[in-house]
Amino acid sequence: MEPQIQYAKTSDGVNIAYYAIGQGPTLLILLMPSSHLEAEWQIDLNRKRITAAAQRFTVVRLDPRGFGLSDRDPDDFAVDSLVLDIEAVVDRIGLDDLRIYSTENARVPALAYTARHPEKVTRLVQTPNAAASFQDMKSERLEKLVELGKVDWKLASETFVRTINPGLPDQVVHDQAGLFRASIEYTSYVRLIADMRRWDVDAEATSLSTPTLLIHQRNNPNFSMAATRRVAGLIKDSRVAFIDSGFDPAPLVQRFFDGDASDLTEPASRSDARPVAAGAFRTVLFTDMVSSTTLTQELGDAAAQEVRHAHNEIVRKALSANGGSEIKHTGDGIMASFSTASSALSCAIAIQQGVEAHKEEHPDSPLGVYIGLNAGEPIEEDDPDGRSDLFGTSVDLAKRICDHAEPGQIVVSNVVRELAAGKEFLFADLGETELRGFEDPVRLYEVRWREDD
Repeated sequence: MEPQIQYAKTSDGVNIAYYAIGQGPTLLILLMPSSHLEAEWQIDLNRKRITAAAQRFTVVRLDPRGFGLSDRDPDDFAVDSLVLDIEAVVDRIGLDDLRIYSTENARVPALAYTARHPEKVTRLVQTPNAAASFQDMKSERLEKLVELGKVDWKLASETFVRTINPGLPDQVVHDQAGLFRASIEYTSYVRLIADMRRWDVDAEATSLSTPTLLIHQRNNPNFSMAATRRVAGLIKDSRVAFIDSGFDPAPLVQRFFDGDASDLTEPASRSDARPVAAGAFRTVLFTDMVSSTTLTQELGDAAAQEVRHAHNEIVRKALSANGGSEIKHTGDGIMASFSTASSALSCAIAIQQGVEAHKEEHPDSPLGVYIGLNAGEPIEEDDPDGRSDLFGTSVDLAKRICDHAEPGQIVVSNVVRELAAGKEFLFADLGETELRGFEDPVRLYEVRWREDD
């Protein structure tokens, strides 16, 4: 899936580098100031994220004027000029059903393009906070880095990356800072900041009719919550979601682009998934869809996707109502964690009740769910995309218990039953069971959740 670089010429004569890879609906990814199509592909993390997206979308990337492989040293970095860059690539390829993901300084030009071409853009995402003007992006900390760049551009770029995304591993910081420097020279960056001070597309934001997701990175002093609230007030059809780090948005954005906009604000936050302190006790819940592997063959792509959306909506609504943190989507289900066993059990019951209500409303729906729970001290590590994940024996056992469940069942380990003692949950002893990967038999219990149980 090596991208083939091509060029489009803007109406004012600037050559813009771009590529398109993958298949499916079109996803235009707009980045600034770290935009260099060749250099970013050489970084393992960046390449994996783009190729993962290209499994579901036709991913289009471009270097704006002054960046990467496009013409350097442009006349200006005005919003109108940067919009011309997007127009040139979109028109060259002939796109008319765009999903736009914009981040860093690209947020304002992306918003302006979307407002001016509503017939071409179906959904827009801004991250790490909302922006319609330079004031929304202004940060005293980042302003000082511009001054540092006069003395040491390498140090300034690495400080910039570490400031934007605190907690990144040193190698990731080194790689992303190198990409930043390859994307734009320091003198051009100073010109960019000077021109950005005149950026203001509030009028376009007010006229915007495209569904828009505004993702705000919480607990980061570089990104103003006041700005996010302000822009959300300007855009009629907008939603605000919260994340804990710059590497959290991918599952959230995918759901939004797929049209699954239910409860985006709560599951997106992953509020207690990072960090899990050493020795922290968690109850882990797994769901798995009944006959998920044959859904597409039996129903076709569209109908099977509707069933998956129903599952995701039911589970995420229950997580939101019971304080659960979605850790990841497993393809056929969802893994989540809870600080208490009782909240996890309440969530599991809410999920099965939600599935039952769905089937009453849609009698022909094949949706069914297995649920398994265990409690222990999981290990937290970052996955290859930098997102928090949980590992360890307690997690493995929860998954095996879920695999053992029958459709409509909630099956739990003895430790979950003991933690919930006296909380008015009803359990039925299923006896000791041999589970794959565990040497000793495990005593399991079924949670009675129907009124007639």
